Amino acid sequence: MESVFTEQFMLQSRVPAPLKHIACKVVAGERILPEEGILLYEKGELGFLAMLAEHVRVRLNANDVFFIRNFHIEPTNICVNKCRFCSYSHHFSPRKWDLTVEEMLETVRSQDENVKEVHITGAVHPEKDIYYYEGLLRKIKSLRPDLHIKALSAVELEYIIKKARISYEQGLKFLQAAGLDSIPGGGAEIFDEKIRQEICATKASSENWLEIHETAHRMGITSNATMLYGHIENYGHRIKHMSLLRDSQDRYGGFNAFIPLKFRNSNNELSGISETTVIEDMKNYAVARIFLDNFPHLKGYWPMIGKPLAQLSLSFGVDDMDGTINDTTRIYSLAGASEQNPWMTVSEMKSLILDAKRNPVERDSLYKALGN
Repeated sequence: MESVFTEQFMLQSRVPAPLKHIACKVVAGERILPEEGILLYEKGELGFLAMLAEHVRVRLNANDVFFIRNFHIEPTNICVNKCRFCSYSHHFSPRKWDLTVEEMLETVRSQDENVKEVHITGAVHPEKDIYYYEGLLRKIKSLRPDLHIKALSAVELEYIIKKARISYEQGLKFLQAAGLDSIPGGGAEIFDEKIRQEICATKASSENWLEIHETAHRMGITSNATMLYGHIENYGHRIKHMSLLRDSQDRYGGFNAFIPLKFRNSNNELSGISETTVIEDMKNYAVARIFLDNFPHLKGYWPMIGKPLAQLSLSFGVDDMDGTINDTTRIYSLAGASEQNPWMTVSEMKSLILDAKRNPVERDSLYKALGN
């Protein structure tokens, strides 16, 4: 297969020699350099990038596309930070909320027993501390011991752990004992401090985000990683971001999936910036799949880009569709995403994947295939 794949590129005279060289490296399973990643963004035509990304996807995951039965809890949108791209926090949202513990537990009780994961993340509330979240995790585990709790982004963790005046390791151990199973990938944005000063000046730094995730990985707590793209960053910033993630994965191997997050321009301070095109979105998925050779999974987050484009992303290296969601997240709907009430049934998820000529695989939070 690889020799045929290589020959296809060699016969395409339109493909410049530097891109053919990158293609040969990818087919041979060799790591591409940061400057080669930038070249793919700048010069790679979409079909070329799709072929390479699909080669990597098949090598890592055959024809399988994963999904999970999950739901979200978004405890509050009252936030100490005022990120300019955010449409979720109380600074910009038309709604303001701060759920009680009982309201969150009722959401847990309302879920079907086949639901495997709860994703808990939201704003950085000035009055919430690590003891509050420790209590919440314990109560959720007492209701559903089988439920995997993926909770608290590195930005939330930095705030509550520093507030407690303990180390990251001590804070994570405290929460792990209460039921924390893994960490979501939010808050990464772009790992460039000049950019962060412009779009999220008060948020945890790139260094702190990475340190929290690496501390978790050393403790056996896995996580995801994200990248917010399509605002004021350029291709160099994106590759720098992914390079830091790739290096971290080399060290500890604790990232399960990479999730590119598209900037949506409704109801925030960056609303004057046009959103990226579908072509740019698919290019970004493809380059991410090619560049992040040590990340086992690439996620197409359908509440962000909508079901049709998430299905399209399955032809650009994506092998994970996230989950059923059960109409429990508002982060992207508040920013203008087409999925205002995100919910997918299992049968709809399977049909979407099958229609893309892929094999749907229901998974748990650690990507173990489930038999049903």
